[in-house]
Amino acid sequence: MPLSLSKRHIAKAITWRIVGTIDTIVLSWIITGNPLTGLKIGAFEVITKMLLYYCHEQVWFKVKIKESKKRHLLKTVTWRLLGTIDTMLLAWVISGNPLTGFSIGIAEVLTKMILYYLHERTWYKIDFGIEKRRRLKEWKKTSQHTSTKSLD
Repeated sequence: MPLSLSKRHIAKAITWRIVGTIDTIVLSWIITGNPLTGLKIGAFEVITKMLLYYCHEQVWFKVKIKESKKRHLLKTVTWRLLGTIDTMLLAWVISGNPLTGFSIGIAEVLTKMILYYLHERTWYKIDFGIEKRRRLKEWKKTSQHTSTKSLD
C-alpha cells in the first residue's frame, strides 16, 4: 500500500475517532445531565474502542468470507454491535445506572450512523492520499480546456 494511502487511512481513523468521541460525550451529557459523566465515558471510550477495533480487525483478518459487499456489511454490523455494547457497558459502569447505559447506546446507534455517513461523504471529496484521483481530475480539466480552445 502506498505511503500516501496509509496516511489517508490514519487521518480518516483519527478524524472518525474524534467525531465519534465527541458524539458520545455530548449524548452522555444530554442523557445524564452531567458534563463530567459525558467526559469520563468519552475518555474511557477512546481507549476501549482502539483496543476493540484492533481485536475486531484481527478476527476479521482470519474470517474466510470472500471480499465482497456481504463481508463489508457483516464487518460493519459486527463492529457497530461491539462498539455499542462497549459504550453501553462504559456508560452503565460510570453512571451506575444500566438504563442510562442502554439509553446512551441506543441513541448512539442512530447518531453514529448519520455522522459516519457525513464523515465518509466529506472524505470522499478530499483528495488527501489519493494522488491518482487528483491527477485524473487535473487531466479532465486540462482536456476540457484544450477541447474548448480547439472549438474556438
